[in-house]
Amino acid sequence: MEKEYLLFDLDGTLTDPKEGITKSVRHALKAYNIEVEDLDTLCCFIGPPLKDSFIEYYGFSEEDAANAIGVYREYFSDRGIFENEVYEGIEEMLKALTASGKKLFVASSKPEVFVRKIMEHFGLNSYFTFMGGADLAETRVKKADVIRYVLEENGITDLEKVIMIGDRKHDILGAKEVGVDSVGVLYGYGDQEELTGAGADFLAETVFDLQNLL
Repeated sequence: MEKEYLLFDLDGTLTDPKEGITKSVRHALKAYNIEVEDLDTLCCFIGPPLKDSFIEYYGFSEEDAANAIGVYREYFSDRGIFENEVYEGIEEMLKALTASGKKLFVASSKPEVFVRKIMEHFGLNSYFTFMGGADLAETRVKKADVIRYVLEENGITDLEKVIMIGDRKHDILGAKEVGVDSVGVLYGYGDQEELTGAGADFLAETVFDLQNLL
């Protein structure tokens, strides 16, 4: 694959954030007297913008969803951010890709301040040219907006040399909106139906498959 600029989603693509995100969502929902016993039911929150998920899955108003994000961050910024683990094989893949001359970027819907802390915590930041995410005010949170931001901040204009890698339909649809190719990874939180339905140009079942593809 002759792609020079590789944009990676974070949650569900580089790391498995299940524990931290689901516990943070449970903490937020509890403030609205919604009790959740099974954290697995909250995995739908992994990947999409938080506001969209609170509205879609729990019927929150725009105002309540925005407030719920603040409560979510009470837990996430203190504990949930590090209740996370790097997928097996990711660091080896990043090392090989950078050694081959590829330029790596993060393009996440998670606030950039958290993206950077997570990447530094796991020692992955050294492989990346730039780590981009949402802003805390939630004005830059849609994946297409994050992708554009990463490209603009790094002066990348040749979209033929760019590919977006992610595990949910939002990554694929965001890439399409911007006009770049995409890889859907099947080891994260989106399945083949979701990713092919969104129009992924390529699929990778494992981290090893992803490395070979890139």
